[in-house]
Amino acid sequence: MPASSTEKKKTRGSNALRGRDILCFSHDWTGDPLSKTHLMRVLSKDNRILWINAIANRMPTAAKKDISRIFNKLKSFTEPVKEVEPNIFVLSPLAIPAYGNSAVRAFNEKFLISQVRKVMRGLNFKDPVNMIFNPAAGLLAGKLGEEKLIYYCVDEYTAFTGASKGLKEIEENLFRKANLVIVSAEKLFESKKHYNKNTFIIRHGTDWDHFRTALDDATKIPDEIASLPKPIIGFHGLLADWVDFELIKKTAEHFSHGSVVLIGKIAVDAEQKIKILDGISNIYFLGRKPYAELPAYCMGFDIALNPFVINELTLAANPLKVREYLAAGLMTVSTDIPEVRILEDCLVGKDRDDFIEQIEKALRNPKARTEVSDAIRHESWEAKVDELRRIMANCDQANA
Repeated sequence: MPASSTEKKKTRGSNALRGRDILCFSHDWTGDPLSKTHLMRVLSKDNRILWINAIANRMPTAAKKDISRIFNKLKSFTEPVKEVEPNIFVLSPLAIPAYGNSAVRAFNEKFLISQVRKVMRGLNFKDPVNMIFNPAAGLLAGKLGEEKLIYYCVDEYTAFTGASKGLKEIEENLFRKANLVIVSAEKLFESKKHYNKNTFIIRHGTDWDHFRTALDDATKIPDEIASLPKPIIGFHGLLADWVDFELIKKTAEHFSHGSVVLIGKIAVDAEQKIKILDGISNIYFLGRKPYAELPAYCMGFDIALNPFVINELTLAANPLKVREYLAAGLMTVSTDIPEVRILEDCLVGKDRDDFIEQIEKALRNPKARTEVSDAIRHESWEAKVDELRRIMANCDQANA
């Protein structure tokens, strides 16, 4: 019996991105797992991945953290390519983040291409799919023998503090050159779709099985928060300049009988702004924690926060942490970021006073954690990869 058109589409979609060599230009592999990490881990089950660590989007400062990062980059550059997980190989390239200077840009392009091609030859990578998550890698786009070019845009990169001059031009060329553009937020889609007719939205997924362990009886709340005064209002993620530290201060002062727990690394651009929290006795800075331990900390939270400032960068963001909180069964309160409005168990504060009121509301009317977690179960990274495969197959069919 002949297959139906629906069945044929499913077959085409299931075969896309299988048995391929994939280049992935992203953040540093050793950083916190982000959307790119999760997507590549799913894809590595059927493909070989060459993960290329971060090519800087901004000029470094004289800050101690930036200097340390430079030394780490130099050290990593001297190390051989490693297979960090089955089918995932990591390369640490070098480049000068000064894209507004034509001579430096030309040097970067030539030097980066030679670094990547050398590793590709060693791994016998042929006709790869080039999946770029980092716009600075647009310098190399179409110059690595790739069979297909995908730009997976998850942020308004040129709105980051200190974004290098020339990055905007590189990114716009990348949008136009790509065979396929994927964005993670509606606002990104609206602002980028005019560059490329093959632009589609795939919203972030979540590592549901991992964060669901926050509901397991075998999971133990870490000692450093187990005895803190309730309610425990928690945050995990990078403490960068897009976090509203004034709002965190206001939250801690309002819930002075409770505790505000902040888990994550403090970014260079936030070191001055975060000082506003100095001396507030019920704010607890716990530093960066291993990804494996985050569900246990979530287990100890009563409510979770996404306290972003509202600006060009955050309005186009799709904060991954919100889905992680929800997978852990935590009702969440966020500032008014468009992409969280569609999430049932994320309450949105229209302003700072309303943000506090939404926390109060969530604490007064708690929802069963299993119910909160179950509602986000379908948002797995496997489902997002399936969505990408369907889009690729349909585009290939349309262009055949």
